[in-house]
Amino acid sequence: MPRCPSHESAIMSQDFYFLLMPGFSAIGFISALEPLRVANRFRGELYRWHVLSADGGAVLASNGMSVNADAALEPLKKGATLLVVAGFEPLQFATPALEHWLRRLDHDGVTLGAIDTGACVLAEAGLLDGHRLTLHWEAIDAFKEAYPQLSVTQELFEIDRRRITCAGGTASIDLMLDLIAQAHGSELAIQVSEQFVLGRIRPRKDHQRMQIATRYGINNKKLVHVIGEMEQHTEPPLSTLALADAIKVTRRQLERLFRLHLNDTPSNFYLGLRLEKARKLLRQSDMSVLEVSIACGFESPSYFTRSYRARFAKCPREDRRREVV
Repeated sequence: MPRCPSHESAIMSQDFYFLLMPGFSAIGFISALEPLRVANRFRGELYRWHVLSADGGAVLASNGMSVNADAALEPLKKGATLLVVAGFEPLQFATPALEHWLRRLDHDGVTLGAIDTGACVLAEAGLLDGHRLTLHWEAIDAFKEAYPQLSVTQELFEIDRRRITCAGGTASIDLMLDLIAQAHGSELAIQVSEQFVLGRIRPRKDHQRMQIATRYGINNKKLVHVIGEMEQHTEPPLSTLALADAIKVTRRQLERLFRLHLNDTPSNFYLGLRLEKARKLLRQSDMSVLEVSIACGFESPSYFTRSYRARFAKCPREDRRREVV
């Protein structure tokens, strides 16, 4: 009598395709691929992965590493998952042909996703409308300005029907562990995570950035609260009085808190936050200097330029170049 295949061997392998855009984030890509490899080590051929590029040739990452592609843009089977991996300037190589190919994949039932700023490529192709999405925190402000109609979160990753987006970096590990757990159980996800010496599997809602208290080395709850208000309201900025009212202190008490814990004034600290946001928008979007100044709450372009030069030793127009880190 023929032997029946076991449940494990009967599981069909799932295909993941990684479309690498020039300048892609190497850590975001590797952190997504390695959990699949380790899952196969424990359970057999659960996953297959394939690397694609626009022309089928090798792709250079932002760190200078070159990765060979298996193929160019090709038809994919229904049920496959494609993840667009990008880094700085994600739209520089987002051609009409590439966008048409992505829309065709969506029509064919392929699950589409993005790592880091790959979400910009999907958004430009109109493939994120009506879906929750996330991307690297540093690119969120520019993304919101470019696509105000889209629903952007600051989660580590988002899975919304046939759309998967991830902040990139090590958050790619968390995304893949979640997908592994959904498909093959939490026990396997834990086994995989332990191979990466992870203390825990981070849930989707974990913060991308360090908490405010950790970033600034403070533990005063009122001060943490008011900095959070500042970060959420850069345009238009809140008055010092409104910030003081938010934590139920007087203006003088608020100024004392900033002087004691940060050796700064509330207004100067707030100005710094707005200028940092302006720098991100200048380097990661095509917004004009005037548009950036307005988006960061500066009513006077000349005041914006003076403040920017005082903080960064160059005027906004001189600082438009994109840095690769």
